[in-house]
Amino acid sequence: MHVVDISALYSPKGGGIRTYTLRKLAAAERLGHDITVIVPGADDSVEIISPRARLISIKSPRFPLDRNYFYFENDAVIHAALDAQNPDFVEASSPWGSATAVAEWQGPAPRALVMHADPLSAWAYRWLDGVASRKTIDRGFEWFWRHLRRLDQSYNAVISASPSLSARLAAGGLERVQTQPMGVEAGIFSPRHRDPALRARLLARCELPEDATLLVGIGRFSPEKRWPLVIAGAVAAGYSRPAGLVLVGDGHGRAKIVRAVGENPHVQLLSPISGREEMARLLASADLLVHGCDAETFCMVAAEARASGLPIVVPDDGGASDQAEPGMGLRFVAGDAASAASVIGEAIESKAQLRAAALRAAAGVRTMDQHFDALFASYVALRAAPPLPRLEAA
Repeated sequence: MHVVDISALYSPKGGGIRTYTLRKLAAAERLGHDITVIVPGADDSVEIISPRARLISIKSPRFPLDRNYFYFENDAVIHAALDAQNPDFVEASSPWGSATAVAEWQGPAPRALVMHADPLSAWAYRWLDGVASRKTIDRGFEWFWRHLRRLDQSYNAVISASPSLSARLAAGGLERVQTQPMGVEAGIFSPRHRDPALRARLLARCELPEDATLLVGIGRFSPEKRWPLVIAGAVAAGYSRPAGLVLVGDGHGRAKIVRAVGENPHVQLLSPISGREEMARLLASADLLVHGCDAETFCMVAAEARASGLPIVVPDDGGASDQAEPGMGLRFVAGDAASAASVIGEAIESKAQLRAAALRAAAGVRTMDQHFDALFASYVALRAAPPLPRLEAA
């Protein structure tokens, strides 16, 4: 089977979608499928990943709000690429214009929309929470739900990475939602990578002794990650219990995060970590992962923390919430700094019990190989389904 992925959200400079894409290219080869990932980029190029896997970049305009990303110039570019590849199955990896272009492509191949992004949670809910209920917000963005329902009628499946997102999509009227949870890289993350010396150095950097609690937060510095909320919660929890917070990442929201930290020595910012082994060592060496984003479709870092035997503290909404299985993590009220402070404090008090449960469960965390085995098996099954009507161009 030749799968073509129209991946509009891919960036060559990193991010979760890039990591996912590279793993998918390797998985297709392992499973005996051909795969071509087509992305907008700085120039026209073809990268041969393996005899059965290719990454094709089409020269495209830069996205004005984030210069690390590009966007397909028009639908005709996507249609021409699909015509040239003659796929057996097509993926669209963005719910926006490229998804419409794939739905309107008149080729016979079945197709899946992979929901790597949840725009309402990432933007609308964050902007308007406290002003209006989410039902009211959804009514205001009914045009987006109509867009998704229209796509749903021309895609054989809408792939969701978490039960919470699947439930939201189904509640919004989508009929072909399929939950395919992602997973962690096999053999990378494990409790065996715990390094007491690294833990001690990080606590010392936070001007704290070794008997303090080491909190870690990992992710890009952008508004939807809600790092100022995490900082406020960690600092408040640390008033009565010595705790240091290390945030790993960077991005256009850095200035706001620096202001939130202020002169507090117990919160330290570290540059992004590109090496997977180094990341695995950090996660295994911390005491708690704290995450503030309630807009995750899966929350890879929380899954990697669980595979490392690290308990998690996450919001009670979004993909991160699904990672907090009983005994291995705690949930706070999404967007509520006071709730975050209270729950972080509770987690610090019970960290020994939480860690024991997390260590017992670490080996059972789903791997990326298991995810792709299930995903490609689903695609093979969908090839036998009756063809669906194609969207007419608006």
